[in-house]
Amino acid sequence: MSTVMWPDHLLSLADWDALPEDNSRQYELAEGVLQVSPRPVSNHQWAITQLVIQLGTQLPADLAVLPDVEVVVVDSFPPTVRVPDVVVVPTAVAKGNPARYAAKDVLLAVEVISPGSRRIDRVTKVNEYAEAGIPEYWIVDLDAPVSVTAFQLINGDYELNAEVDDVLSVTAPAPLTVNVRDLVP
Repeated sequence: MSTVMWPDHLLSLADWDALPEDNSRQYELAEGVLQVSPRPVSNHQWAITQLVIQLGTQLPADLAVLPDVEVVVVDSFPPTVRVPDVVVVPTAVAKGNPARYAAKDVLLAVEVISPGSRRIDRVTKVNEYAEAGIPEYWIVDLDAPVSVTAFQLINGDYELNAEVDDVLSVTAPAPLTVNVRDLVP
């Protein structure tokens, strides 16, 4: 049996980079504290895949949609690195193949609620993403009825743009329409 040595201090971005690769769980860094959660289940992955497909067919060529990438929300010590389920970034930035994205490059962050992440997605990340200046934030709730809540950053705070369980239509980061019911099998 092998023993994993967990950090006993607040992590810097260099410490975060030095952690061993482990795809058996999902990791984020919140104010230097390593947060570990189980990998998402199939319905969660289905929703992410469907969102990527739907957004990818509608975005202009200068915007790219990506699943499961690291975003540095706070780069000063102690740092915060989140891994939104889906992001939209400029294609030019994505083509640079960064190890992680700066929050300033993220035009839309999407979180799909998992068991145990409801408060983090609806309270903590709303505040973190707003403070980081991410212009659009969506929360996908897979509990029946499946819904998407879309927020838009206005004067430093998120304001509700839409909350729907059928079709989401928004104008930013580009004109987009999402069939919410297709986000579950």
